[in-house]
Amino acid sequence: MSVKTATEGIERTLLIACGALAKEIVDLIRLNGWTHLSVTCLPAIWHNTPEKIPEGVRAKIKAARGNYDRILVLYGDCGSGGLLDEVLAEEGVERIDGPHCYAFFTGLDDFTAMADKDPGCFYLTDYLVRHFDRLIIQGLGLDRHPQLLPDYFGNYSHLVYLAQTDDPGLRAGAEAAAEKLGLAYLYRPTGYGGLESFMRDGNADRSPVEKVNQWHS
Repeated sequence: MSVKTATEGIERTLLIACGALAKEIVDLIRLNGWTHLSVTCLPAIWHNTPEKIPEGVRAKIKAARGNYDRILVLYGDCGSGGLLDEVLAEEGVERIDGPHCYAFFTGLDDFTAMADKDPGCFYLTDYLVRHFDRLIIQGLGLDRHPQLLPDYFGNYSHLVYLAQTDDPGLRAGAEAAAEKLGLAYLYRPTGYGGLESFMRDGNADRSPVEKVNQWHS
């Protein structure tokens, strides 16, 4: 008699994702035992050249055809100006709902309300805290030209750390980042939010499993 495995009958699914979400995706797959999910990522640095994202995703879709039962995309619009959604419509592939990863983690409605309440917020995720100096300080040339700081951040009032994990080291890093930018610091734990629910259910219309609505200073 054959033994039925835990994943028997579950669609083998490929997640095409931004490299900035790679650690969170791998962690969720491991923590939940989602062995039917595989992930392939495009470079996180493509956020600086978002015109590459739509055709990069298309190439990943075409390469995966026939090897998986289902393909899902873990990208927001991410500055593509709607071009990514055009590609996905042509290819018949669904993506997670929302314009960017901040909305994935907080939930679209919550993020919109938060942004409307204070439009002068600069947001960091776990990934951005880990790579803050490389992506922000060095990436914007502030290590070489600190006089540019007001040009980049003069219109911001707060740095908001949207935390996926409860990591004291990352919290300290986010506070240090706020100090470097001369911004007030706010901490908001989000968990994995809509990223986790989309990976679990493959449904862009699902709301996040957990929302934490309190602001923490």
